[in-house]
Amino acid sequence: MALTQTQTLPAPFLTDISKDYATRLGAVTAPALTTGDFAPKVAPQDPYQTEAYGRVPGGIGAYEPYITQAGAYSGPTAYQDFMSPYQQDIIDTSLAEFDKQAAQRMTGIGQLAAQSGNLGGGREGVMRSEYQSQSDLNRAQLQAQLLGQGFSQAQGLAGQAFQQQQGLAGLVPQLYGQDTAAYGTAGAGQQAQAQAVEDASREAARMEAYEPYERLGYLGTGITGMLGGYPGQYQSQITPNQTPLQSALGIGTGLAGMYGAYRDFRDHH
Repeated sequence: MALTQTQTLPAPFLTDISKDYATRLGAVTAPALTTGDFAPKVAPQDPYQTEAYGRVPGGIGAYEPYITQAGAYSGPTAYQDFMSPYQQDIIDTSLAEFDKQAAQRMTGIGQLAAQSGNLGGGREGVMRSEYQSQSDLNRAQLQAQLLGQGFSQAQGLAGQAFQQQQGLAGLVPQLYGQDTAAYGTAGAGQQAQAQAVEDASREAARMEAYEPYERLGYLGTGITGMLGGYPGQYQSQITPNQTPLQSALGIGTGLAGMYGAYRDFRDHH
């Protein structure tokens, strides 16, 4: 008995394409990918960032010298550093002028005594004594006034210097920090640019490595679509040769049929 098999196959050209695709896919995927070529990388620190980091220790405690100096300007003897070197010259000159004028006035007292007929008398002596006492008092007051002015001026300068040092104690670290931040910002921008270059290079390497896979992927997608669009385009019937067992069974079945037909004919006649 002949056995007939019916197969539904894709169109011959699709079979050829599929075989070619399978061959190429095996060839592409067999070698291992060198993933290190497109592994993520971090751009190194920019020199400006390194400079900014190196400046940090120097900025810590940058205020201390100014605070120390401010302390020196706050003590009871702080004014001494701000006394004018010409202060004593001013005092000496002022007192010398005072003494000159006092001597002239003392001479005037003698002249008045002579005019009044009291020259050398007790009245003249009293007048000279009173004048001298007042003159000495005035001289001492002038000297004290000049010294006080010098001290007040020096004390004011010391206070001003104290405030300046305090201001510098806050300003210097601030400026130091601004410079450090500027270094860091500039370095971060450069590092970001370098990182962008690294990322672009990595993406280019990845695209190059996966290009054959993506190309085969497009081809496989196209083949899949074509296979779905051409159902049953080619049919074949296969009638294989009977095996000896199948032949024997076929002969036996034929003889049994013939014997059955003979028995029916004999029984009816």
